[in-house]
Amino acid sequence: MEIILKEQELKQLLEEIIFKLFTEKREFFKEIVEEVIEDIALSKAIEEGRKNEFVSKNEIMDIIENGLKV
Repeated sequence: MEIILKEQELKQLLEEIIFKLFTEKREFFKEIVEEVIEDIALSKAIEEGRKNEFVSKNEIMDIIENGLKV
């Protein structure tokens, strides 16, 4: 048995499936979007950090252990 779908029918079916997934699995997609945004922000922070001077491991460990001194 062979099922043949026209392009427009396939497009409509996919739209319905995606809409149903977004409405029924809202929290799941929210988490994915949040992770993507965090990854983009981290990537931009890394790029920005590469433009500045590097910080030594000892300086980082000191900040972690003793807190940032302003």
